[in-house]
Amino acid sequence: MTEVYVVGIGMTPLGKSPEKSVKDLTREAVIAAVNDAGCAIKDIGAVWFANAAQGALEGQYNIAGQVALRSMGFQEVPIVNVENACASGSTAFHEAYVHLRAGLSEVVLAVGCEKLFGPDKEKSMPLFMGGTDVHQLQETFMRLVSLGEGVTPPDGVEAQGPRSVFMDIYAALAKFHMKTFGTTMRQLAAVSSKNHFHSTMNPLSQFQKDMSIDEVLNARVVSWPLTLPMCSPISDGAAAAVLCTKDTMSRFEKSRAVRVLATVLGTGVDRTPQELEKHICHLAALKAYERAGLGPKDMSVAELHDATAFAEIQQSENLGFCEFGQGGWIAERGETRLGGRIPVNVSGGLESKGHPIAATGLAQICELVLQLRGEAGDRQVRNARFGIAENGGGFYGIEEAAACVTILGR
Repeated sequence: MTEVYVVGIGMTPLGKSPEKSVKDLTREAVIAAVNDAGCAIKDIGAVWFANAAQGALEGQYNIAGQVALRSMGFQEVPIVNVENACASGSTAFHEAYVHLRAGLSEVVLAVGCEKLFGPDKEKSMPLFMGGTDVHQLQETFMRLVSLGEGVTPPDGVEAQGPRSVFMDIYAALAKFHMKTFGTTMRQLAAVSSKNHFHSTMNPLSQFQKDMSIDEVLNARVVSWPLTLPMCSPISDGAAAAVLCTKDTMSRFEKSRAVRVLATVLGTGVDRTPQELEKHICHLAALKAYERAGLGPKDMSVAELHDATAFAEIQQSENLGFCEFGQGGWIAERGETRLGGRIPVNVSGGLESKGHPIAATGLAQICELVLQLRGEAGDRQVRNARFGIAENGGGFYGIEEAAACVTILGR
C-alpha cells in the first residue's frame, strides 16, 4: 500500500462569524488548502465533509457536504458526509487516508466546518446533550458524580451561568483525578494559562489574550474545579487538508509535503475508572505509535483535545508524555510549554484557539503541518520532526465515545 502525504492545508479564523454561512466558511478553507497545495478543484478525486451541528441548528440534514461544495465545482466525484461528534474532522481525515491507501484515488480532500453561533442559543444545548447516551442520562451522571465524591469546592463557590453538559462531565473526571493523584486547581490553571499564552502567537485564534495562572484561577467558575478560561468556547470556522499518494508527489512541492505516518480511529472498551491503561485514547495512541514505528519520546509537538484544561492533563498521560497521574505536574513545571520538553497545543488549543466541533480535528492537522514545515512563525517548535494529534468526540460510560490519534512526520 502506498504512502500518503498532506500537501495542502487551509483554515479560517475561529470565533464568531455572523456574516458567513457554512458555505462561505467551507469555501474559504477549501480554496486556501487547494491553493496551498498548488492544485485545482478538478484534481480532487474524492471529498470527506465533516459537520456535526448544521442539521440540528439549520435543518440541513443528510447532504450537507454536497450542498456546501457543489457550487465550488465539486461535481461527479464522491462526497462523503462525516459526523462523529467532536472527532468528526479527524475521522474525515482518517477516511481520506484509508481511501488513498486502498488505491481508489490519487488526490483527495478532507474538510470540516461548523457554524455554531446563531440567534437561537437554545438550539445548541440539545446538540451537546446528544453527544451522550440519551437513554441513560441519569445513570451516566450518577456514575460520574460518584467518581468525584469527597472532592468539594471551597465554601461559597458555585457554578455560574449556562454551560454545556460536557463541562460537568469534565469537572467530574477532574475531581476523580484530584482525588486519585492529588492534581490541583493550580495545575489546571497552568494548562489554561499556557494555552492562552500560545494563542497570542496564532492570528487565527478565537482568543489572543495572555492570562496568568492567578487570572485563570480567579475567573468565573463554570463547573468546579473548572473556571471559564479552562473551558473551550464554541466557534464558527472551517479547516481543510489536501492529501495525495506518493506516486503523485511529482505534481506538488515535495519540500513542503508532510507524511501521514499513522492514523488510528477507535472506540472504547468496558473498563473500570481505575483501569486507565484501557482508556480509549491510550489504546489508540499505542496503536498509532506501533504503526508509525515511533514512541512518545520521538514526538516534537502535540495537539491535544483540550475541551477543558483537565482534558489536556488526561491526554498528556494517555499519549505517554508522562506516567498516569503526572499530567498536572508536567504542565506546572513548564514541560508542555513552547520551548519545553514536549510542547502541547502551541496553537492555543481548544481553550483559546477555539472549538468548531467538526473542524477541530482538521485544525489540529493544519497546526502540525505548519510546525513540521517550519512555517509556524513565532510559535514555531524548533527542529520539529514528528507531530501527534489526539481528537476525541462524544461521551460513553466514563470516557470519549470516539477517538482518533494521528502521527505526521517529515
